[in-house]
Amino acid sequence: MARTRGDIDTRIVQAARARFLIEGVDGASLRGIAKDAGTNVGMIYYYFPTKDDLFLAVVEDVYAGLLDDLGSAMNEELAVEERLRRVYRRIAKLSDVEFDVIRIVIREALVSSARLQKLFERFSTGHVPMMLKTVQEGLMGGTFDPGKPMPAIVAAIVTTAIFPQLLRRRLVTELPAIAGLVPAPEPLAEALFDIVLHGAAPR
Repeated sequence: MARTRGDIDTRIVQAARARFLIEGVDGASLRGIAKDAGTNVGMIYYYFPTKDDLFLAVVEDVYAGLLDDLGSAMNEELAVEERLRRVYRRIAKLSDVEFDVIRIVIREALVSSARLQKLFERFSTGHVPMMLKTVQEGLMGGTFDPGKPMPAIVAAIVTTAIFPQLLRRRLVTELPAIAGLVPAPEPLAEALFDIVLHGAAPR
């Protein structure tokens, strides 16, 4: 079946995501991406004038939907604790594609200050304000210890919500024999959420 011209940008983004995951943004060849997408380099430049534009399109391809879900999770009508629990649960349900893009984002944020800045600008109009508002309300309302600095609390939430789930996914993929020893994503999310709110020490 012939491909329509209207899906070229989608095919380019999908091909770029696969290449970026394996080779990194700088290492990925536009010629290779074009070949994988069934088009030519000229069409890539037509839709995405720079490689960083293509990188941001790969991010946005999943971030827009994830942001909608995070917005629902952090509904201001909910108690702070419930908002955060929903965030952990949503992260536990990340699709393979969402996980792949998060891996790309983490790597590129570490290797390119320019891409880190662009990511920060995008996230600053996305989930970051919602997270900051939720934590601020948690500090004011007693969910969090007011003696703890906000950046530390935000960092604790972000790292525990995402990185253990990434590690779990990699372990199960690379070492399937231990799959039964690793908690499923949802129970892991609940345990991590409980640790952030109440600590890991016995009560």
